[in-house]
Amino acid sequence: MIYVTRPADHSEARSDKFYKTTLFRGDALLLGLNCLEPGQTQAAHDHADQDKFYFVIEGVGRFQVGDELITAGEGELVWAPAGVLHGVANDGLIRLTLLVGIAPAP
Repeated sequence: MIYVTRPADHSEARSDKFYKTTLFRGDALLLGLNCLEPGQTQAAHDHADQDKFYFVIEGVGRFQVGDELITAGEGELVWAPAGVLHGVANDGLIRLTLLVGIAPAP
């Protein structure tokens, strides 16, 4: 099976919390899209047995990975290894759109 999708077709906004949707889910990988409006955050959390990446499609985010704070913008990738605390905040003026991957899939 071939699966083709465009992240822009799934990008949406919510006023009460950041928007997220699953683009693909297999046994080994989950790919999703997270959209954070200015001022929204994804609270720091961890995945004990899963690696996670955030690829910035649009905007700039302030990412926490472990004890580090990292600012990343369009075209940059942030990696959070399994068991490491991670989260993201949109302190910018435009939507932060992230392609997110978790492996193995939850």
